[in-house]
Amino acid sequence: MSVAKLGVNVDHVATVRQARGISEPDPVTAAALAELAGADSITVHLREDRWHIQDRDVEILRRTIKTRLNLEMAATDEMVGIALKIQPDAVTLVPEKREELTTEGGLDVSLHRNLIKKQTDLLRQGGILVSLFVDPDLEQIRMSHRVGADGIEIHTGSYCEARSAELRRAELDKIETAIRAARKLGLGVNAGHGLNYQNIRDVVSLGGIEEFNIGHSIVSRAVLVGMERAVREMAALVRGG
Repeated sequence: MSVAKLGVNVDHVATVRQARGISEPDPVTAAALAELAGADSITVHLREDRWHIQDRDVEILRRTIKTRLNLEMAATDEMVGIALKIQPDAVTLVPEKREELTTEGGLDVSLHRNLIKKQTDLLRQGGILVSLFVDPDLEQIRMSHRVGADGIEIHTGSYCEARSAELRRAELDKIETAIRAARKLGLGVNAGHGLNYQNIRDVVSLGGIEEFNIGHSIVSRAVLVGMERAVREMAALVRGG
């Protein structure tokens, strides 16, 4: 079984910066420290409302990071245009509502299949890998394959929010079934949302997930122990340590 990779999301470094409307802390610096500590990729979500990450952050990250850049974004013409210009290594299409503080729930690929297929085709023609952020739902995974996505990112929020061992086990079973279905279809499989230092072990133990994208938990720990230590500790968990 191959060892999973760690993608570090630095959005919430920008959230702290934007709270004061000044220049620090800098998500670009945070990304550099994350890479030094062993991150395999850097993820940022350029929201339509620019709640945290700004266009300039993405432009600088594209020029400076040494690993891979994964750009999370809504499936809009504006965002596709930005992605085609900046050329991240991968794009993850996510649902987005203006009033939410973070992405809640996965894309409804079935409902929006024509739009998602159009944007996916444009991005892939531009040489960008496309992943769709979906719940561990077999219909959504099959539709992700049909619209031409390269992979999926499984939304792990329901597992992370489960209040009992029984509910957690049920959610883990859904994730495991989703992993198997996606891999059978030839889709790449990432996972993220709500994962932290306490709950990630059981998801890692399922196997089959190529990369975990984790942000809030790492940034929260970094406030107390520093970015490099926070990333190293999460990387060890992701890689089965």
